[in-house]
Amino acid sequence: MNSIKTAGKTYLVIGSLIFGMLFGAGNLIFPVHLGQLAGSQWHLATIGFLLSGVFLPLFALLAISITHANGLYELALPNGKKFALIFLILVQIVIGPLCATPRTATVPYTIGIAPYLNHAMQGWGLLAYTGAFFLIVYFFAVREGKITEIIGKILNPIFLIMLFVIFLLAFIHPMGSTVTPRPTNGYVTHAFSNGFIQGYNTIDALAALVFGVTIITAVRQLGFKSQQSVSLATIKGGLIGILGIGVLYIGLIYLGTTSRHQFAIAANGGTTLNQIAHYYLGDFGNILLLTLATITCMTTAMGLVVAFAQDFHYRFPKISYKAFLRGNCLLSFLVANMGLDQIVAWSKPVLMFLYPLAIVLILLGIFSPLFKGASLIYRITTGITMIPALFDMVNAFPPVLRNTTISTSLIQFADKYFPLYQLGFSWVVFTIAGLIISVCIWYPLHRSCV
Repeated sequence: MNSIKTAGKTYLVIGSLIFGMLFGAGNLIFPVHLGQLAGSQWHLATIGFLLSGVFLPLFALLAISITHANGLYELALPNGKKFALIFLILVQIVIGPLCATPRTATVPYTIGIAPYLNHAMQGWGLLAYTGAFFLIVYFFAVREGKITEIIGKILNPIFLIMLFVIFLLAFIHPMGSTVTPRPTNGYVTHAFSNGFIQGYNTIDALAALVFGVTIITAVRQLGFKSQQSVSLATIKGGLIGILGIGVLYIGLIYLGTTSRHQFAIAANGGTTLNQIAHYYLGDFGNILLLTLATITCMTTAMGLVVAFAQDFHYRFPKISYKAFLRGNCLLSFLVANMGLDQIVAWSKPVLMFLYPLAIVLILLGIFSPLFKGASLIYRITTGITMIPALFDMVNAFPPVLRNTTISTSLIQFADKYFPLYQLGFSWVVFTIAGLIISVCIWYPLHRSCV
């Protein structure tokens, strides 16, 4: 009995580690917005969102565990050193100064400050807030103190308790029904696919590939030695963390859907979350939400900038750790002043390109023992997947780029010849074709060598 309790506690520790890695305050806004967009189709949209936003990161950890990789670079290495390095840099830039790190500042600003400033003051307010935000982040990150651990242990639980209070109030006194809100055009017939692609915005699958080695190392330090035991512990503990994240996402999507009876569809989930907090808790709710979101987002930002600086300093040792740290904070500050909506709009094309490649790497990593991790299968499958990924990127361009002659021609070509292109899933067909072709080439060669 004691051994069962001990094992249960160990898996709970692993689950909490994975939960803390995947769920940040920035993840609040996307499920809420998804609920507003999906309306009565929120069930299908939720399934798609959970697959890409929750289960895919778990599969990423499993792939790293199975392949014994020390991170994203090693996982992508069967495609060649140049591909692995370029892919690593692209992913690090996305979870660094291009998207995730600036978002840590713009999310709390959008949630708690922007609604109270007039249009003329929005730019100045964002400038002042993000400037102070990244100065504090740099101050603590450069010292690498234990402030993030203290915040994580004290304030993150308070933040989650507040969320569950709102969930409880929403269950007892719902803002409206989930059945009557009419879904927006994209969710009338394609709720699942749009929900799946919305999950890209969490960037958690990419983050899991970068930070997964930390989780795997932690699992090994808990006493799991063999490859099989590490993988099983990661899955069991991961399912605990996944369950917690899934519950939060479902609750947030529910809030977004029912909020349609009280509020119009907002440009982003941050505005809606502010309205919901005020609806249930008044001004106190808004102040508490702003305070907790700011601090928890700072914790996330510190982790992101430190990981970015450490990784790039390791790859390019001639440039100091502090130089990368300063550069990341400065670039993140500049990008943050584009505003949350612009960050999401300009990061979407990059995510539409990177995510199919990341999914392929994850799946190939998981099943690599079946084909001995053959480089040939990696290179052919990844190379063929890259074709529709590039076209998906073009289709996701903001209007200023999407409406150009070149982009329009490429979109029309792909729409005519690529199955599932308008759904953002044309890569699936290409990936399957690439896998079949590569296996057909590799298998006879493998048999002849045996």
